[in-house]
Amino acid sequence: VQLQASGGGLVKAGGFLRLSCATSGFTFEDYHIGWYRQVSGNQRETVSCITNRDGAEHYDDSVKGRFTISRDKNTVTLQMNSLKPEDTAVYYCHYRRVDGLDEAWGQGTLVTVSS
Repeated sequence: VQLQASGGGLVKAGGFLRLSCATSGFTFEDYHIGWYRQVSGNQRETVSCITNRDGAEHYDDSVKGRFTISRDKNTVTLQMNSLKPEDTAVYYCHYRRVDGLDEAWGQGTLVTVSS
């Protein structure tokens, strides 16, 4: 499994960004694909993910109503609206089999939201 993230950048509070994760090498049907984020010195935290088999979407409470995850064949997109300074972090694309037997991370992409 390979994940290639892109789309980070600098934006003012209230603005928007779109992150994309190009995926390849999937051979299993039951998995979650989505995004984590990490602020320096802190643990990575879940932002949003989507389950491949049924398309169920999951969001952290801090981003509900502002972020939207979507999947289109080989690309997973995170549309981030109404960005806040506290959304500033390195965002990572993440894959994990539902049974937990395989996991992969993309490289991080930095999102900076200025006040």
